[in-house]
Amino acid sequence: MNDQPLNGPDAPRGCPVAHGSGDVARLFGPEASTDPAGIYERLRKEHGSVAPVLLEGDVPAWLVLGYRDNRRVLDNPRQFSRDARIWRDWREGRVSETSPLIPMVGWRPDCVSQDGEPHRRLRGAVTDGLLAASSRGVRRHTSYFANKLIDAFADAGRADLVAEYSEQLPMLVLTRILGLPAADGLRLVESCAEVFKGGEGALEHNGRIMQILSELTDRKRAEPGSDFATALLQHPAELDHDEVVSHLRLVLIAAHTTTSNLLARVLQLILTDSARLSGLVSGQLNISSVVEEVMWDTPPLSVLPGRFAAADLELGGHHIQEGELLVLGLAAGNLDPEVRPDSAVALQGNQAHLAFSSGPHECPGQNIGQSIIEIGVDVLLHRLPGLRLAVPSEELSSTASTWDSKLDSLPVEFSA
Repeated sequence: MNDQPLNGPDAPRGCPVAHGSGDVARLFGPEASTDPAGIYERLRKEHGSVAPVLLEGDVPAWLVLGYRDNRRVLDNPRQFSRDARIWRDWREGRVSETSPLIPMVGWRPDCVSQDGEPHRRLRGAVTDGLLAASSRGVRRHTSYFANKLIDAFADAGRADLVAEYSEQLPMLVLTRILGLPAADGLRLVESCAEVFKGGEGALEHNGRIMQILSELTDRKRAEPGSDFATALLQHPAELDHDEVVSHLRLVLIAAHTTTSNLLARVLQLILTDSARLSGLVSGQLNISSVVEEVMWDTPPLSVLPGRFAAADLELGGHHIQEGELLVLGLAAGNLDPEVRPDSAVALQGNQAHLAFSSGPHECPGQNIGQSIIEIGVDVLLHRLPGLRLAVPSEELSSTASTWDSKLDSLPVEFSA
């Protein structure tokens, strides 16, 4: 296999690049890291609800921008398969096994890479395991680790709530759910971020994650506990070693990254709006309404990988050929002017956002993530009197990868 670019005259027939004209937008690189929303809107004007794009290594894909088209893709696995083994560019050798896309897009023996009965078998094990784990004190674990993290900076009167709080809290709770030592969890924060970031380090960090989780699986087979790893090993679906490790990885990466990003954005919204902050502190405002608003406007994943056309078909006025890759623009879909002509209008009570995906692959652990955020915000607000931003709100910045947009920092001050 090789990594030859796909935007030249040798682009294969049917490849998204061949359908476009002029330069094809890249979802990686300097512009994409600073202004992904600008790219989405430009593509919407030029191509409509579906647009040709390039991913890392100049690998072609279709970016789904429209809300209704996103729902069509997510809700119809027979037309849009999750099985990367039918990916044309992979099958025909144009994507290397060392591509940084592989940890995000490539096939693995987990439920998100399968459809039909194999998917139902594996997802059943995951859902049962997460249900058992969530009944064993997610809120208690969150409260414990939230207080522990706050203890480390409470006397200083200032902190960065991204580096010192939102990036760490979800992973620490996940270590309890999965059965990992807390020290391993803190090492995995960096690795999860690098997998999403892509680039040269993605494969190395993915390998580190797999090694730690493989060792955990062996340990729990010999010494079972009341954790998600043990639940997978003991489930009637009889998952093998690779299936267990892949699902531990899936939950670890997806749950940590999405919850961390969402927690940071919720805190950003609260701290840049004094009315929301005072409403939460006084109990007049429910945190779930703030979370809902963030999931519409800045979902924790901007782009969801990936689906593959199971046959030639039409989508958004474009001809998609069998085996071509589609990536789901969750952020763009949530702001689609056809369903949100005025993005400033409040959507309180409307849970039809795309933040947790949709259809048979909808996120099975969303309740755990929301519990972590609710408790994490509540503990923080009640532990830190006088909490306020330490910089003007316009100085807050974000850095995007192909898949997500992370708040760089959230410096705050409070009464020590």
